[in-house]
Amino acid sequence: MTKQKQYILAIDGGTQSTKTAIFDLEGNEICAHTVKLRPMVLYGDSRAEHPDDDLWDSLQASCQSVFEKFNGNKSDIIGVGLGSIRCCRTLLKADGSLASPVQSWMDLRLSKPYEHEDDNVRYVTTTTGYLTHRLTGETKDTRANYVGPWPIDPITLEWFEDEEKFASFNTPREMLFDLVDPATVLGQVTKAACEATGIPEGLPVVSTANDKAVEGLGAGLLNDGTALVSLGTYITSMMVGDENRFDTTDFWSNPGAVPGEFLYESSGIRRGMATVTWIKDLLGGDIVKAAQELGISPEAYLNKAAAEDVPPGCEGLYTVLHWLARPSHLHERGMMIGFNGSHKGPHMFRSVLEGIAMTMKNHTQAMVDERGIELSKIIVSGGGSNGELFMQIFADVYGVPAYRNKVNGSASLGAAICAAIALGVYPDRQSAVENMVHSRDVFMPIDKNVALYKDINENVYQHLPAETDSILKKSHAIFNP
Repeated sequence: MTKQKQYILAIDGGTQSTKTAIFDLEGNEICAHTVKLRPMVLYGDSRAEHPDDDLWDSLQASCQSVFEKFNGNKSDIIGVGLGSIRCCRTLLKADGSLASPVQSWMDLRLSKPYEHEDDNVRYVTTTTGYLTHRLTGETKDTRANYVGPWPIDPITLEWFEDEEKFASFNTPREMLFDLVDPATVLGQVTKAACEATGIPEGLPVVSTANDKAVEGLGAGLLNDGTALVSLGTYITSMMVGDENRFDTTDFWSNPGAVPGEFLYESSGIRRGMATVTWIKDLLGGDIVKAAQELGISPEAYLNKAAAEDVPPGCEGLYTVLHWLARPSHLHERGMMIGFNGSHKGPHMFRSVLEGIAMTMKNHTQAMVDERGIELSKIIVSGGGSNGELFMQIFADVYGVPAYRNKVNGSASLGAAICAAIALGVYPDRQSAVENMVHSRDVFMPIDKNVALYKDINENVYQHLPAETDSILKKSHAIFNP
């Protein structure tokens, strides 16, 4: 008799889109659908909000569409893994609806504790807490998504018991959700949520963690000298371990995607992959026309031209990726430096890719050095890893093999793995990863390119921010008197 096929529904909420995917228990993506979020509402350099109820609306649309693609039986879906963006703040009314738009991680209000000013606000939670409440009606949330100024003990990952410490965060306890471990059942899908999303009523909804930890789990990240480079709106590099480190300079510890695990995260690039979209849009019509003539997409055309017509190093054109300044360094600006008459659009495109790779190489190396270990390989995840040029640049800049997995949007697979562990499909993280994460291919570093990028990085690129910092401070003062 053929064994009944079973599936897990995984929700991956991001800054730019919501993806819903259906996986089998071996980690194969059966079908998926992604809904783009509406443009962020930006108020100068201080506030950034998701418009209206965009996170929930996009989740509904994504779920409904993925079920249209699914040829299996909904009754064979055994659970839902729920993941969403970290470092956001969500204010809810007593009925669970939004009291105001979701505050993005780019919003400066997130740099300090919540200030209670609106009597309509009954709950203060994260994106995962909000979506849990919409799906299950429960006021529970994963403790592993509280990254930032929340009244949570960094060691126990419980709300502070010390009344004075708790009070310093301005949020009454009754406004906060109860905390559960990642890979824990939060509740069951309600009738209302079933009608809104198409997810079967009564299915268990499983907690995950902060989105980067979930992505690390879905990439199969191990504590063996491997680093994951995550290509998203925020680009970072990550490693995992079992120590909660508070004494570090070049990386910091976040809760991991399973109890007892910690995610080590380097500094990163704000609006990272949005910079690639920016350069594509900036180049505009000429690129679209050339791509149409070849019968390929604008992205494929730029990758082809940058690989075939532009040598490594872009003939001295460098990009510094400060398109979104850090809150503590508001004078920072992105820049391209080194133009001459020979540079064209593909040079600019490749320069952005090389700038991302060199910036992340430096951040990753600082983390590796502080941990006192040697980097053995990297895994690259996110949509940008689909470009073979970008993957080869990463291998050459890092000087180690660069891997990508069959499921390269690994946060969705990580959410499925959390559900598989919570529901007893696999007994632990290791067995779940062994059965559900599968490598696609590897890019080996090219020696001559490794040497060139090392020379560029150590003698030029690393020094550009320091050399331009004082002049950018003067510019910032002019426009922000």
